[in-house]
Amino acid sequence: MAKILLVTDNIDVKTTVQTSLLTHEFLTETDDTVILDIMKVEAPDIVMLESDNDIDLKNIYRIVKNFQTIIMLIMGEKDFPPEVIANAHLFVSKPVNSGLLKSTVEAGLKARKTLQKLAKSNQELANSLYQLNVLYSTSSQLAGSFSRNKLVDVMNEGIDKSLNSNVSCTLSIKDDKTPVLLINSNYKLSARLIEALKLRAVLNYKNSGIDTTEMFTIDDIQVEETVKYSINEYDFEILNYHKLLSYITVEDKCYGYSEIFREKEFSSDDSKCFQTLVNQVTLPLKSAILYQEIAQKNIELAKLERLKSEFISIVSHELKTPLTSIKNSLDIVSSGKTGLISEGMHKFLDMAKRNVKKLSRIINDLLDMSKIEAGKMDYSFELTSVVPVINDVTMNLSQIALQKDLKLNVRTPDNLKKVYADTDRIEQVLTNLVSNAIKFSPNKGSIDISAKLINAKDINVEDCFKPQIDKLSGEYVQVCVSDHGIGIAKEDLVHVFDKFEQIENSLSREVGGSGLGLSIAKQLITAHKGVIWCDSVLNNGSSFYFVLPVAKDEENND
Repeated sequence: MAKILLVTDNIDVKTTVQTSLLTHEFLTETDDTVILDIMKVEAPDIVMLESDNDIDLKNIYRIVKNFQTIIMLIMGEKDFPPEVIANAHLFVSKPVNSGLLKSTVEAGLKARKTLQKLAKSNQELANSLYQLNVLYSTSSQLAGSFSRNKLVDVMNEGIDKSLNSNVSCTLSIKDDKTPVLLINSNYKLSARLIEALKLRAVLNYKNSGIDTTEMFTIDDIQVEETVKYSINEYDFEILNYHKLLSYITVEDKCYGYSEIFREKEFSSDDSKCFQTLVNQVTLPLKSAILYQEIAQKNIELAKLERLKSEFISIVSHELKTPLTSIKNSLDIVSSGKTGLISEGMHKFLDMAKRNVKKLSRIINDLLDMSKIEAGKMDYSFELTSVVPVINDVTMNLSQIALQKDLKLNVRTPDNLKKVYADTDRIEQVLTNLVSNAIKFSPNKGSIDISAKLINAKDINVEDCFKPQIDKLSGEYVQVCVSDHGIGIAKEDLVHVFDKFEQIENSLSREVGGSGLGLSIAKQLITAHKGVIWCDSVLNNGSSFYFVLPVAKDEENND
């Protein structure tokens, strides 16, 4: 049954129409003010205008055209205004034929129903497209964010845009483990409704059926409320609205939930959109949790590293002072100034002096590493050649080498290009490399120390050192120290320059050491814009190399 508004003052037309359309509800009116009220309240499906009367049909048409209704004209002797004819939907002529009128009305109602379905479908399609756009936008905003709080804010913004809920409640466990109930609503919530929602939050969280990361009570929950309009207030009636609920989970652990309330019923598309928006948070939330854990671990590690460096620095300084006194005392006793010394006493004094020297080297290594890590190592760069440094180190260590019947072979070219370097630091590096070669070489062997000019593209290294070498370009001076000692396994090469690292074997345990020498050497060479590396064959010797960039002045002299 349809509602029909008939605008006529003709009794015959009114009678004919009503008797022809008995199954429909009729209203008859001619006053334009009353017609406007009828259109607003009754919303008739068809408005029939009859031409043969003294009514201002043009004005009435302007009223009814603003409503979704079918306009039907009953054509008589008088003409309708052109704009009315141009925009009318149905037409019948007088005298009105009952059968034709009835079939015309039914066809019009059927067409209107079809158009309404189409309009509804178009509206649903437009709504779906809008929700898809919101989902895409939300997904883009979620990507790359490592803040749990920001992720939840983006999710809530997407829910608010796409679902037009009256109230949305999101329980989120913040970075500091505080449970927060985020409430977005059209109107302000009463105090007792907020308490009810807090209780609901505790119950929903506990009843999730998933492992919860934190347990809490109503008193623990903080509320953050956002209100769009303050002209009204929601109370308990909101709990009777239609609801959607979805949990925020990562790897079977619950990190909160989102629940929305709406007076208008949710469609299946609405439900899918809501679930998708909440689920979209899962992957970035997992990344955010991992990122925060790593960041916290890094803070803790940095603190431990700082404490360790401070401890090493303090202990090293505290040890150096008494060690100097011990060394001086041993020198005085060894000189005989305190009395005659027997052969047996000389033996033990020499042993003590050797261990003092060894301990002094370890302390100096610790102090150097502490300075390097604190960025307080002093350098004095100058234009120099590495050849005199090689000769000095060879001379200084020749006696130690002779104790193991080792021969130090030096090969350096004439007129080797110069580098900008701190000769004391380069001597420290080279001394460490040659000392290690002596320590780890068997008796009656040889150690080769060489220097040459090389281009970065011609340097060949093991895979673990290639990333460093690939950064180099141009000419370099290469220094190499090769021995025929115990060697290093290929899988251990990557760890050779790590702090406190000594490759595990019987000889390394025997000779001991701080495990800092090569790490310090690497830091010193890096400060010279060079690179240090090694290659080795287990039980067949090792070769340690470092390169320093040729000074620009030397390059321009070519």
